[in-house]
Amino acid sequence: MLKIAVVTISDSVSRGQRESISDKVIAETVKSIGIVNSHITIPDELDTIAECLRDLADSGNVDIILTTGGTGLSPRDVTPEATYKVIDREIAGIAEKMRMETSKYSPNAILSRAVAGTRKDTLIINLPGSPKAVKECLEAILPVLVHAVDVIKGRVVRCGG
Repeated sequence: MLKIAVVTISDSVSRGQRESISDKVIAETVKSIGIVNSHITIPDELDTIAECLRDLADSGNVDIILTTGGTGLSPRDVTPEATYKVIDREIAGIAEKMRMETSKYSPNAILSRAVAGTRKDTLIINLPGSPKAVKECLEAILPVLVHAVDVIKGRVVRCGG
């Protein structure tokens, strides 16, 4: 079972003005492959997000970090920029797959700026803030996550088909 950290990135949730639902959707959706062993809520601040992702990945206590929120076009949406600051390698196919699949349900899905990549042996994936979009994105990529982590951690040598 994979160890998964969820980072909710939202000014209003971090201030207690709104409750997060997406984190609960993530926990429910990933239970077939792992368990959420850490949940953190932080504001939409680039340096705060980068520090949180760096600390979680460097701790060695998580296999996957799933962020929710901050992937859109508003000026406060800086999750992708923070993720780029901490990842060693981008895995573009994960974000491409999420956009491709979710655009079947909403044309606005192509506006997502979500990214995915690795820091050391931790997989980091940006998810949208919408509970519906989170579920759709995770369902699109869930079949490859265990294999991806196995490859990242060196437990499997061959990655592609």
